Amino acid sequence: MTNVASSEAPAGQNLYIDTRGCCEAPVPFTEAVVNGLAQGGGLYVPERIPQLSLDQITGLAALPYAQRAAAVYRAFGIDLPDEEIDRLMERSYGDNFDDEAICPITSLDDKTHVLELWHGPTSAFKDMALQCLPQFFSASASALREAGALDHEFLILVATSGDTGKAALEGFKDADGVRIGVLFPDGGVSDIQRKQMVTTTGSNVQVWGVRGNFDDCQTGVKRAFSDDAFARRLLDEHAVALSSANSINWGRLMPQIVYYVSSYAELVAQGKLEAGAELDVCVPTGNFGNILAAWYAKAMGVPIGTLMCASNENRVLADFINTGTYDISDRPFVTTPSPSMDILVSSNLERQLFELTGRDAQAIAGWMRDLSEERRFRVDADTFAKVRADFAADSVDNDECLAVIREALDEHDYLLDPHTAVAYRVAQNLRGENPVLIASTAHWAKFGDNVYRALHGLDAGAPLPDDVAKLTGCQLNELIARETGGRAIPAGLASLDTMPVRFSAVIDGDVESIKEAAAGFLTR
Repeated sequence: MTNVASSEAPAGQNLYIDTRGCCEAPVPFTEAVVNGLAQGGGLYVPERIPQLSLDQITGLAALPYAQRAAAVYRAFGIDLPDEEIDRLMERSYGDNFDDEAICPITSLDDKTHVLELWHGPTSAFKDMALQCLPQFFSASASALREAGALDHEFLILVATSGDTGKAALEGFKDADGVRIGVLFPDGGVSDIQRKQMVTTTGSNVQVWGVRGNFDDCQTGVKRAFSDDAFARRLLDEHAVALSSANSINWGRLMPQIVYYVSSYAELVAQGKLEAGAELDVCVPTGNFGNILAAWYAKAMGVPIGTLMCASNENRVLADFINTGTYDISDRPFVTTPSPSMDILVSSNLERQLFELTGRDAQAIAGWMRDLSEERRFRVDADTFAKVRADFAADSVDNDECLAVIREALDEHDYLLDPHTAVAYRVAQNLRGENPVLIASTAHWAKFGDNVYRALHGLDAGAPLPDDVAKLTGCQLNELIARETGGRAIPAGLASLDTMPVRFSAVIDGDVESIKEAAAGFLTR
């Protein structure tokens, strides 16, 4: 990876440090984005978190979404010209989304608001970041090349639990100077999610199924990133460096901060929230990035109250927030109706703990070492108290998740996907007096099999009726749409049956298999 350190920043420019204290010097935004992962395995965070006044926050409502995003990026002091930030945001958030609001808010009642983050090209919240990150990645790489700090191309290597993969492929396909390889757990994603990935167009893309679960994919990718000999081999043989489009990359996380700042402004502008009043936020989360983005928005000055962490049966995050112990030493991996949350190793929790410890890199390095070696760690009492001050957490089992889908349809005529259903129930369980913003992370049609089960009273994991089981994911979605009043299905999902399958390889999930697959892709 490229690691050209910067010892000083121009006035107003923010630099980035790492969570484990391994980098010799902080780096600017452009280098943090192209590096992806910091030296020593840590994650980049900004040296300073910008502060916004309430007037600055609510004033964003007068701007279209792309300009709201540009304003937040400028507040972070990134090392690109203002006019280029504007241009990149216009390309990120335009007619590639099917709603001009980009992420509209639907209010189910006076105090329950659903932030729809799935209006992008792949119908998942990952589009909010992965239509943006490739634009800034390419601009950052170009800036570094012009400065003489970069003389190679990049391989973006992505582990996905379902949605990140297609969003990253869509964002990076045919990008100059970049190739992208995506790994997903074979048999561990929905039929629609799999078809979205394996039918991807583009000359610079590759997709592999992996024998194992998402944690196998993610751990293998992270180990490949931290293998210095492999990095040298890629540079020497292919003039390529690894980088990441997962939320370990700060450039993936930052666009997510934007939509929480924007949503507060939007609710105030719509008269649904009084300026300065607290808004609770409930997020279905597996890798912790989406809810961490809400925490950063709160740290910037957005009046966010409680951050509600919604877990499925893989409730490692809920257990951590409620006990202070993160323990996967004897925890089974559960397959659930919400597969994008089927994660046991939540990478972005590292950033959150770094912030809550007062940026104690030594503590973070120790806890991450314990997690790697012992599969568990426990935070100190002061850090746990800070976790509890900001967060509440609960989990929802598989059958309840499906019951919630039917409940929300009956009560509000609103069809939830299984991930958002988990958050809907947790918001009900944990809410106080504040209104709640629920992050809706995917369109229901990405998970038609489990939506069908929900609507027909079938248990999670129960076989579908024979005539339904024979349907493709697209055909099943058409059936559900008819049964629920003719609901629209996004064009990108409705057409998948007509797309040719380009990728069928399945590899082992160990790091050596992943490295060899990546190297083989570069020789193609």
